[in-house]
Amino acid sequence: MEATKLTELQKIAVKIRMGVIEGVHAAGAGHPGGSLSIADIISYLYFSEMKVDPKNPKDPDRDRMVLSKGHAAPVLYAALAEKGYFPVEDLKTLRQADSHLQGHPDMKKTPGVDMTSGSLGQGISAACGMALCAKLDKKDYRVYAIVGDGESEEGQVWEALMFAAHNKLDNLCVIIDNNGLQIDGAIHEIVSPAPYEEKIKAFGCHLVTMDAHDFDSIEAAFAEAKATKGQPTVIVAKSVKGKGVSYMENQVKWHGSAPNDEQYAQAMAELNAALAAL
Repeated sequence: MEATKLTELQKIAVKIRMGVIEGVHAAGAGHPGGSLSIADIISYLYFSEMKVDPKNPKDPDRDRMVLSKGHAAPVLYAALAEKGYFPVEDLKTLRQADSHLQGHPDMKKTPGVDMTSGSLGQGISAACGMALCAKLDKKDYRVYAIVGDGESEEGQVWEALMFAAHNKLDNLCVIIDNNGLQIDGAIHEIVSPAPYEEKIKAFGCHLVTMDAHDFDSIEAAFAEAKATKGQPTVIVAKSVKGKGVSYMENQVKWHGSAPNDEQYAQAMAELNAALAAL
């Protein structure tokens, strides 16, 4: 990746992480760990990959992004704010009763949200429907869905992949956020969905793997997905839960906990230092 583009994406990713921390701290609740793990992916999607326009959020020809792991809403909101769909200041209203930024994404309330999500397993099915609609309407927009690795324990995820493969939805790209942790602990200790690679191939999908925190790897993965014809692509993204905030990294307690004032200050100091280093 060209150096200037890389630096710009890295800066955006840090700002998005800062938005996550701002929102969750202000709310006193939320899901920072799984938001931070996909911040680089979200940054690449909205600032490099997808055809979207904040001035025309309902453009029928836009690319779509479904956050199937809807509890990671803080990172989606932070990206949408950074992109210009609504003011960054709104992030501090996360989860307030009169806010358009609820604990899970709501397509009727928040500009830029393509699908209401949060009931695990359902978002990917909605993404399949969107991709099929594009085929039927002879449109060339692409659909992206981000699924949690804990979420992929849901049978509906695999039914959706069967549907996508059967209908040759090569305009669909599913990203599995493989950070290894879910609300109750390590995924391999709960109900392991492994091995991903063999299952994805057996379900008729094109498999790609990537480092979720390396923009060269992210760029190559999405380029391969776009070049794949005749079958949907599933990207297994190896990530770190809580990435970017030292005390949150690989710590299951930060799946659904908000930082206190002292922890907030430390997180923002670390992120500001990361931004300054770029």
